[in-house]
Amino acid sequence: MDRVILRTVDELMAALHACRDAWDTPDRSGDPVDLHDHALQTAALLRRSHPSDKELQVAGLVHDLGHLLRPGDDAGHAETAADAVRGLLGARVAHLIRLHVPAKRYLAAVEPSRALSAQSALTLDAQGGPMTPAEVAAFEADPHGADAVELRQADDAGKVVGLDAGVLEDWRPLLTLVAEQHREPAHLRAV
Repeated sequence: MDRVILRTVDELMAALHACRDAWDTPDRSGDPVDLHDHALQTAALLRRSHPSDKELQVAGLVHDLGHLLRPGDDAGHAETAADAVRGLLGARVAHLIRLHVPAKRYLAAVEPSRALSAQSALTLDAQGGPMTPAEVAAFEADPHGADAVELRQADDAGKVVGLDAGVLEDWRPLLTLVAEQHREPAHLRAV
């Protein structure tokens, strides 16, 4: 399958709107909310806990787009989403998205009694299982590791059936702001 690259906020918003009635598993046996509601809940939780970190909030909104772009690829969904938005939303947002799966593995290693949703517990093995001590040390050395843990915790909490977390269009101005901050200056763009 070809790599999907989202180049504009309009393309990204269309993909996010397509998450309504799209699920993390093609047969809907996974998490209890669709990707749309999960995105809104995750982003809203991060907005509450980190109101000044706009990139973290945006990463929460788009972190699971890989499930839409490449259905059934649990192990690679974070890479797919990160690759799709890197050029539009910047390296930090892409890195946080990429790290949300290792953050699950990290938390499984350092907090083994921590509860995961049924689907997250199921996919943990496919994603590499709990980290080894060496992987934990490397994760903790990543300058964005702590933020990725925050994203992961919001990801785990953002699966509440029926919770009203707002509407997607309310996020367009923030997506536009983050995209504008990462746009190459005109003199650096390819002609």
